[in-house]
Amino acid sequence: MVSDDQPDVLEAIRLLLKGAGYQTETADSPRAALAAVETSPFDLVLMDMNYTRDTTSGDEGLSLLDRLLQRDGATPVIVMTAWSSVDLAVEAMRRGAADFIQKPWDNARLLATIEKHAGRSRERKSARSDLEFARHVQQRLLPQHVQSLRSLRCGGRCVPAREIGGDYYDFLDLAPGRLGILLADVSGKGVAGALLTANLQASFRSQLELGVKFGKALLTSVNKLFHESTPAEYFATMFYAEYRDQSRELRYINCGHPAALLLRANGTVEHLEATALPIGVFSWWKCEEKSVALDPGDTVLVMSDGVLEAGIERGEEFGEDRLLQAVRTAPADVEGLLDHILGEVARFSPGVQSDDVTLVALRCLA
Repeated sequence: MVSDDQPDVLEAIRLLLKGAGYQTETADSPRAALAAVETSPFDLVLMDMNYTRDTTSGDEGLSLLDRLLQRDGATPVIVMTAWSSVDLAVEAMRRGAADFIQKPWDNARLLATIEKHAGRSRERKSARSDLEFARHVQQRLLPQHVQSLRSLRCGGRCVPAREIGGDYYDFLDLAPGRLGILLADVSGKGVAGALLTANLQASFRSQLELGVKFGKALLTSVNKLFHESTPAEYFATMFYAEYRDQSRELRYINCGHPAALLLRANGTVEHLEATALPIGVFSWWKCEEKSVALDPGDTVLVMSDGVLEAGIERGEEFGEDRLLQAVRTAPADVEGLLDHILGEVARFSPGVQSDDVTLVALRCLA
């Protein structure tokens, strides 16, 4: 889009860009420019800094620039100024303009500047589209259905810090009345973390037959596969458990993960601490499986460190005490519990999320 209040300037630039193969929409005022960006996506905005209402100071142009960048900071804005308005161009660049062109312009330089920034804009939008697709695929990898158990309700939430992330959870159907519960946190974020997460999930799914018989054998095999298929600097912390409906027994292996919390119906809290090293650190690996019996009204919370460490960039973490308080004030159902905790985390640490936030909740029924 080209924005300028002089019709001859608009027409000259339109013809120049048409000859270079660009499709151009024009606007003759800041109001028209803002209306245009509301209805159409643009690869780039080329805008004058002075308009008829304010022909010398550039304040109207700066206001338009601010509003364009506030609406879509990813679309580059190139500003046009007179030869005598270098200070105005510097201020525009300080506020976020991608580049500036001085009037009267040189056609070759104008085209080169537009091509550079429009090309980068198209690449960024293509990358965002790819990431959005990857986010959709990763969300579909999360469990869509969970085996119905007589004595247990369970659920999970995963909120990546970026479009895609390095946390995931899963519920594994081991046998009738036997449910596998898994939450893993890979040492990486974004694309790298997502690829490693997919690798880890594939390792689990391919070895699931072992889990039907022995949880320790399943994790030993997964560790070997993950270690062999990932760079040495990557690993995953993990909490894996098997719940048996008939006996209400929870057998668990904690692989270097933050301790899961067992909140008893009587108000006491137990910590299900680490029983093994993280997955993928060494080719050899051993673990200890522990067991707890759940009673009606007990709740188990498994979380990634992004829950407890939310707000750390401000110097104060959400922490275990706030998490326990959130549990005590949450609705009784599992879905309501998860939503309430995530809401409390978001209220405590508003704005930029620095780490993936993942939760799994189990609640034992009467």
